[in-house]
Amino acid sequence: MSRALSRLGAVVAAACLLFASLSVADQKEAAALEPFTGYLMAHFTGESTNGEQIYLAHSDDGLHWTDLNNGALVLRSTVGTRGVRDPALVRSPAGDRYWIVATDLRIAAGTSWSDAANRGSTSLVVWESADLVNWSAPRLINVAGAIPGAGNAWAPEAIYNPATGDYVIYWATNSPRDGVTKHRIWYVRTSDFLSFTAPQPFIERGGAQGIIDTQIVEVPGAVGGYLYYRASADGHISIEAANSILGSWTSLGNLSHLGISNGTGGGNVVEGPMWMKFNDRDEWALWLDQFATGRGYMPITSTNLGSTRNFHTRSDYGMGASRKRHGSVLSLTAAEENRVLGRWGATLPVNRIQSYNFQDRYVRHADFDVRLDANVSPAQDAQFRLVPGLANGSGYVSFASVNYPGYYLRHYGYDLVLAPDDGTAVFAADATFRQVPGLAASSWASFQSYNYPDRYLRHSNYLLRIDPITDAQGRGDATFRVVGG
Repeated sequence: MSRALSRLGAVVAAACLLFASLSVADQKEAAALEPFTGYLMAHFTGESTNGEQIYLAHSDDGLHWTDLNNGALVLRSTVGTRGVRDPALVRSPAGDRYWIVATDLRIAAGTSWSDAANRGSTSLVVWESADLVNWSAPRLINVAGAIPGAGNAWAPEAIYNPATGDYVIYWATNSPRDGVTKHRIWYVRTSDFLSFTAPQPFIERGGAQGIIDTQIVEVPGAVGGYLYYRASADGHISIEAANSILGSWTSLGNLSHLGISNGTGGGNVVEGPMWMKFNDRDEWALWLDQFATGRGYMPITSTNLGSTRNFHTRSDYGMGASRKRHGSVLSLTAAEENRVLGRWGATLPVNRIQSYNFQDRYVRHADFDVRLDANVSPAQDAQFRLVPGLANGSGYVSFASVNYPGYYLRHYGYDLVLAPDDGTAVFAADATFRQVPGLAASSWASFQSYNYPDRYLRHSNYLLRIDPITDAQGRGDATFRVVGG
């Protein structure tokens, strides 16, 4: 061997060692995130006024979930269609950056499914955070705009790809290709969720069969024989496996033997497959959204993903108060869990608002009007949480409905109604009140309007409104007591 070749070999060897050391460093950096102590789920709740926004839930064991933020939404989209579905939680390998990527779609606005699929948004909505609790304003990334004839961009996911050192964002787009218009899975690569490569086809089924709702999970140690597994909705819930994200994938089958399909096989018709690894063991849950029956998520679990026959159904789970639709789960470190629960985990007490001069009656909503009634049924119609004021959280309160999460008491034309928070400054001001000593009895309470400070919450013929208070009758009508629910 010549001296030059020897030097070249040394250089190559050094480069290999450097690459290996960087890979080991990356692995150590990722490993430093463990141990995980809890779970965070991002989801939407349905096609209600506020249902297509970002909600969060927490679990200690991965099977029993508690709604965070008292069941109210956590993030609201103010861009694109002003609604979001199918949120995906993404963490950087170092655990120092997080993203939420979601479908830009709001069916509740009156959009038909045909319009949404064929003439919908080709952008995704992205939020970014450095700590999982303080999030940027939402922004749009037009990932599918360059796809000829693209009608939409649905059900996005993102995963870090160690082979390329960046993230793969993938989603479903309905578009014509090779003479067939249908949903296919496309992907782009990005390092910052701001700029991205040109969209490329990722998954396509044969004939006219479309595919949506793909989600990939990485399996450390390649349990079951592969490093990555993906589940997709393509008439069935199909499971595939690979050892590289952008490499070739092997079909492992579907869930028809469990009586579960995406429609083609009948049975329990589901969508939105959502992977989750249990923190304390080599076991995985695949959560499936039972949209056809409106029952929300159910888990099937496996300790070996190498065969679909290893999955079994579970009954030992609870999903909390709200219906959870297509989302994603992120395992949390102790530090992350403390931050998340510190911000959204505190549960405010449930209260009733008792009338001073009709003490057998309580404030309640009925068909979204607000009145005083005795013997309220259902009891939840008279239950509220006094949360920090939407327009001013210092010294002011808003009345959040217990059985209509995201709905608040507000005045409209001076009349009190129960209405969903639409994110506007006008709504926030109309739903905010200052709690002051009772006008008729100082040990009770009265509630002064935030944006009409000369008016107070009061009842008149048992109906709630805001009025100026000028006499003893008005002072009695405007006095209440906050009692336990």
